[in-house]
Amino acid sequence: MNQKFNVTGMTCSACSSSVEKAVKKLSGIESVNVNLLSNSMTVDYDENNIDKSEIIKAVVDAGYGASEFVRGANANSTKEKEVNPVETEIKEMKKRTIISFAFLIPLMYVSMGHMFNLPHPSWLMGAENAISFAFIQLLLTIPIIYVNRKYYEVGFKTLFHGSPNMDSLIAIGSSAALVYGIFAIFRIGYGLGHNDLNIVNQYSKDLYFESAAMILALITFGKMLETRAKGRTSEAISKLMDLAPKTASVLRDGGEIEIPVEDVVKDDIIIVRPGQSIPVDGVIIEGSSSVDQAALTGESIPVEKNVGDKVIAATINKTGFFKFRAEKVGDDTTLAQIIQLVEDASSSKAPIAKMADKISGIFVPIVITIAVVATIVWLILGQPFEFALSIGIAILVISCPCALGLATPVAIMVGTGKGASNGILIKSAEALESLHTINTVVLDKTGTITEGKPVVTDIIIANGESEENLLEIAASLEKPSEHPLAEAIVENAKEKGISFKEVEEFNAISGRGIVAKIDGKQYIAGNLALMQDKKINIGSYKETSDAFAMDGKTPLYFADDKKLLGIIAVADVVKATSREAIEQFKAMGIDVVMLTGDNKKTAEAIRKQLHIDRVVAEVLPQDKEKEIRTIQESGKKVAMVGDGINDAPALARADVGIAIGAGTDVAIESADIVLMKSDLLDAVTAVQLSKATIKNIKENLFWAFFYNSLGIPLAAGVFFTAFGWKLNPMFGAAAMSMSSVFVVSNALRLKLFKPKHDKEKYIEKDAKVTKKIIGIEGMSCQKCVAKATKALNKIDSVEAKVDLENKIANVTLSKDIDDKVFVDALNEVGFKVTSIKEKKGLFG
Repeated sequence: MNQKFNVTGMTCSACSSSVEKAVKKLSGIESVNVNLLSNSMTVDYDENNIDKSEIIKAVVDAGYGASEFVRGANANSTKEKEVNPVETEIKEMKKRTIISFAFLIPLMYVSMGHMFNLPHPSWLMGAENAISFAFIQLLLTIPIIYVNRKYYEVGFKTLFHGSPNMDSLIAIGSSAALVYGIFAIFRIGYGLGHNDLNIVNQYSKDLYFESAAMILALITFGKMLETRAKGRTSEAISKLMDLAPKTASVLRDGGEIEIPVEDVVKDDIIIVRPGQSIPVDGVIIEGSSSVDQAALTGESIPVEKNVGDKVIAATINKTGFFKFRAEKVGDDTTLAQIIQLVEDASSSKAPIAKMADKISGIFVPIVITIAVVATIVWLILGQPFEFALSIGIAILVISCPCALGLATPVAIMVGTGKGASNGILIKSAEALESLHTINTVVLDKTGTITEGKPVVTDIIIANGESEENLLEIAASLEKPSEHPLAEAIVENAKEKGISFKEVEEFNAISGRGIVAKIDGKQYIAGNLALMQDKKINIGSYKETSDAFAMDGKTPLYFADDKKLLGIIAVADVVKATSREAIEQFKAMGIDVVMLTGDNKKTAEAIRKQLHIDRVVAEVLPQDKEKEIRTIQESGKKVAMVGDGINDAPALARADVGIAIGAGTDVAIESADIVLMKSDLLDAVTAVQLSKATIKNIKENLFWAFFYNSLGIPLAAGVFFTAFGWKLNPMFGAAAMSMSSVFVVSNALRLKLFKPKHDKEKYIEKDAKVTKKIIGIEGMSCQKCVAKATKALNKIDSVEAKVDLENKIANVTLSKDIDDKVFVDALNEVGFKVTSIKEKKGLFG
């Protein structure tokens, strides 16, 4: 069983290692993954040998807190989740910081004020008042130690369990300073009792209470800043959770009622009004609108939705009113799956993080050893005990590997969160790290490089025929056919308002085409072979047909029983962003290979058009995996980009599998990364994000190691003999705290990540388009629809779709046109315009 737990009390990578070791010792544990940044632990275990309570007990015995994690997107609406653990931790750290500095400031004034000639009470001045001077410092130090007692509880507990961590260093260092200060009070008392003022003066100057207190206060201040920064790293998940509406308007028992979103069940009919968030996933059954999906897919422009289209939970209805049937509810919604994927990715560890964990695990004991050895060496060299002790304390404090432990997880969490906000769902930290190493990307053709749906690209008229007549005959012939190429012609005719004629004696000839009668006259539609069989002379049009084939288009011939009427070319067109994506991959030094089951001629046409390095055509889905393996065996790191269904074996075989165009199906098991949109540029963004994240991690690790490599020799007094350089423990504490804040802040720079490609230019091209909704009176049947569509499409730079049910026409204009032009055009064919409304941008 796989179970996630909340873990509290961890402050560094050594802490997470301690928790991991404690749980791994239990029988029945298969794997343990502890995440410092999210304060969580994922455990795979055998339910027959061990239960959750034993796992929690093991964590508690190791010196930390543990509880079962509440899973699911809707968990944030439950009472258990009302208290945000990160917010609670920030409040706690803030309280500890305020109390610490409230007592530290007077402590520093008392202990060091006389050095700056600041006024002091007479009862604290002079050797005769040395006990009062020392004892008030102890009293001011005790509250600071008490509010920060957690360092001692965890630090000594882990030390005695043989797994010392950062808290162990703090606990040992500050305890040594505190014990020495108490020892100094006894020595001052002895000196006063025996009238030995030398002893009094010596020990009243080296009390070290301020060092113990300053270490705790500065580290707590640093931890507070660090906790606040950590809280900001999960903003992507928090924002997504906040987007989900708490209630839904549902039709039940013939009426509309408002219920909590958790009570929505599959097949409920839900009403969504303008401005409302969509509560669950479903399919529109009535009405239309434009929906803002930016939060989930990163699309900057709202998407038009009509009857039959899918809608996603937490997206926002912009303009229209519609009803939809619930399909996915609760933890099955897209939002819930996205949140789960991002949480799982953040909780997983990249190989580079595991390396840092191992280093941290051995780093702490080595530091303790160095501190003890340095203290003994300086004593042997004849330095005073106070000097040697300060050396040991400084080494312990400055060496805390907190920054080292945070270097990787904070960058991984910010990176995966940034990906989610761009519609890129990274399912594991391993995938995020592996992606930056790829040097070959393999692309599926259909639906990845191309639109995945054939469309009419060219219409060639023969023998003086009109385009309208050719389309009318072609669409009428193709309408009874279920072939995808036929659908493209029928759809094109509908868009242009062409009416359909009744077809008689329909006969489909396998692999060749169609023969049928319209108005008693025979017509032929099909390929060149069928034309030759029917003795139709195509003359010079064969050259045109061959040119289409060379461009990857499929030419379809149309003729009556005597002569050729024309050619309609159909193709699965390349997406607007595919060329740019392939150029971006090449610019990064990545080889591009296209795998397709299509014929070699079409594949070669696409290759030339997009300048792809290599194409493998006529490949069966089950053979794509073999091609990936062959490339890998040549020493290449491969990313496979496909649709996640037919390409599943190849996606699983690749070093990184990227499912493109997954839409609402975000949980494709075979892919490591899921792209919410059918846009190849998002795959480029994913690679660039991976490179930026790994670069950030390396920067963090460098500064963490560089800081310690400089800090430890300085603290150990290596430069004291030659230069007189010695690190005060208080400055060591400040430097250690600030290093952690620096690492977290550096990782947060990933929030500023922007892809190196200009995706917006493809949107801007469309954004200049204006859309209008025209209300039409007088339509009663599909013939009326055809007549109105034809009238509107005759207007230059206009594309119109007429909706009979709502009595409207959705009109797209590529230039400004006066409303009177639409009124006149529709009046001419017998319809009355009731209203004209304009939408700004592409989809409102």
